[in-house]
Amino acid sequence: MDLDPRSLSAVERYKILAGCVTPRPIAFVSSVSPDGVVNLAPFSFFNGVGADPMVLVFSPLTMKDGDKDTLRNVAPPDEGGTGEMVVHVAVESYFREMAACAEDLPPGESELDMVGLASAPSKVVKPPRLVDAPVAFECRTLQIVRTNPGQPMSGNLVIAEVVHVWLSDGLANERWHVDQDRLRTVGRLGGPSYCLTRDRFDFVRGREALSAPLPFTPEDEE
Repeated sequence: MDLDPRSLSAVERYKILAGCVTPRPIAFVSSVSPDGVVNLAPFSFFNGVGADPMVLVFSPLTMKDGDKDTLRNVAPPDEGGTGEMVVHVAVESYFREMAACAEDLPPGESELDMVGLASAPSKVVKPPRLVDAPVAFECRTLQIVRTNPGQPMSGNLVIAEVVHVWLSDGLANERWHVDQDRLRTVGRLGGPSYCLTRDRFDFVRGREALSAPLPFTPEDEE
């Protein structure tokens, strides 16, 4: 099957992206509106893109009724937002609450209040951080790239600089290697499906990978 994406609806294109680009890490983002209302929402179009400076990206989609609260909040001040956020990773310990925060609440209501997760003041930015999060990245918006402004299902790539990091005790060693058994992130697949990161393996990279034994059996050899 070969497809011209222009022949598909935006929803159909989304299903292909969400079902094939997997597993995806999930950004669990707290932000604050100019009126002081705290928003907490998950986004699975998310990744880290640079270390100098330390930069994260995530992309809230524009919906039929317009931009999501998070996108309005993290917009730079000259665009009506506060330009700040705290990005947490989605982990097993608050998975239920993370999924619940996908609820479409009215702009004046807070998902943080709805799910009851404990929060604490951040060090540098105004949005609060989650107390039980193993990692929290305090961020300021560098730029928002809108792929098709105002169009439903279009992307809005939030490029955010990390200005402070919180790590739980024991999560990283003296060489800053993160203990994945302690982190226990949850990944996003297509539709209602998620995955865990407990099934992991190490493998060499570069030319040596071509002759190295695989730690699993490929499907065509089963």
